[in-house]
Amino acid sequence: MLVVGAGPVGLALAIELGSRGVRVTLIERNDRGGSAPRAKTTNVRTRTHLRRWGIADKLAAASPFGVDYPNNMVFVTRLAGPELARFTDAFNAAPARDNRYPEHAQWVPQYTLERVMLEHARTLPGVDILFGVTLTESEQDNNRVLSRVVDIDGREREIVSEYLVGADGARSRVRELIGARMVGRAGLSHHYNIIFRAPGWAGAHRHGPAAIYWQIGTDGLSVIGPMDQGDLWYFMPGGAKPGDSLSKEEAAALIRQRCGIDLPVEVLSADNWTANELLADRYRAGRIFLAGDACHLHPPAGGYGMNMGVGDSVDLGWKLAATLNGWGGPALLNSYEIERRQVHQVVIDEAMANYAIFVEPPPVEIEDDTAAGEAARTKLGAAIQASKGREFATLGTVLGLCYQSPLIAKESEPCPEHISEVYKPSGHSGCLAPHAWLDDGSSLYDLFGPDFTLLVAAGANRCEVGKAFENAKALGIPLKILDVPSISIAELYGASLVLIRPDQHVAWRGNHWEDALAPAAGHELALA
Repeated sequence: MLVVGAGPVGLALAIELGSRGVRVTLIERNDRGGSAPRAKTTNVRTRTHLRRWGIADKLAAASPFGVDYPNNMVFVTRLAGPELARFTDAFNAAPARDNRYPEHAQWVPQYTLERVMLEHARTLPGVDILFGVTLTESEQDNNRVLSRVVDIDGREREIVSEYLVGADGARSRVRELIGARMVGRAGLSHHYNIIFRAPGWAGAHRHGPAAIYWQIGTDGLSVIGPMDQGDLWYFMPGGAKPGDSLSKEEAAALIRQRCGIDLPVEVLSADNWTANELLADRYRAGRIFLAGDACHLHPPAGGYGMNMGVGDSVDLGWKLAATLNGWGGPALLNSYEIERRQVHQVVIDEAMANYAIFVEPPPVEIEDDTAAGEAARTKLGAAIQASKGREFATLGTVLGLCYQSPLIAKESEPCPEHISEVYKPSGHSGCLAPHAWLDDGSSLYDLFGPDFTLLVAAGANRCEVGKAFENAKALGIPLKILDVPSISIAELYGASLVLIRPDQHVAWRGNHWEDALAPAAGHELALA
């Protein structure tokens, strides 16, 4: 396997494949250094994958301000000005036990997440990670992909792999090579991303700790917040134009002006980013696939982007591994685009709905120390409280989307309704397996096998369980039979037998075994 791009998406794929015994070469043209992360929230689903890989605790320990740092979203006119509205525990980041999931979200810079994932990937046998290596060309036939790469010293070489995955971001070379096009709207808005050191700033305002301070004043909308130890902060104002750049002096002056705090700042970097609404017209050409930003781009409203890319790698990773390990059927890899495109479209729609809020500038009197100014702030604060919450309460989208594909058993009832702010666990085929805690404090998810798992409820017909076991044996598909007497599986999942996929989604449920395993593994056999 060749994976291009060593950000969170490429690292997730390397870990997923390497954990399943697949040899992987991961190449990255940059050194992944720098201090300007885009993503800062690792959501509950991504951290659950980290738990499955055995590194969720390592990421928690790497949190720059402690894992219990409040993931609050505070709206102000400017950092030195009055507060407008407040949302606590955005994205379910509080480190409190919750029956719906085993891992809370975590506020942490993306480069810290990458470091934890990279360290783990390097411990996996068969995973080879090469930095300073750029993909130039690829060609394929029915059996292999031949890729040409060049290192930073100009040395060229060829890499032969059975498959190639482009996790190489918005300017994907792999996407270009397979002729895929991004469809939608580009250049919705342009923003600066400024990283600066600011001793004393944490105590220079009266709003308390938060992950993001949203500034809505007469200068327009911007966001600012603490990023890392060493008094590091980030600042993202809008109003940039394509090709715009700021000197460090201009950036420092802009920070002080927009925030209203007259303390020294040291600007470390100032670059630009653009909000887009784009989806690739295809995610695959033969043995070459796209994942992450290489096939979907949207505004960061809701914190979905990086996390959704990790989900791509998990879905594609287990399917590639099953295919390479000999038990995956011909429909397995075709299901990747079918399943993930559904998720991408819903998430893009959610991100765009969030992005559409606050397009209009606030009233001119918003910062006035007058009765009119106070009234304007009260009105705006109420509007924020009423409309902006969906951006920070996303569990229904993060955990509640159900796959529909040839791999998933069809049920007489439709999938549960999607409500972004509300997650109601469901055992419906295609949904994420409902979670439960065990008496010893461990998670039900911890007992799932690495491949398929058959959950067996108390009182289930053991003859039916035996049929499933023999079915798996005949097909050569790995299956773990799991009895959990301390949990009412039938009540939680709505059936006495439940087939769980390697990615923790329900493939089938019922009380009498059907040939559910063959279609779930991509062998295209219809369920009765």
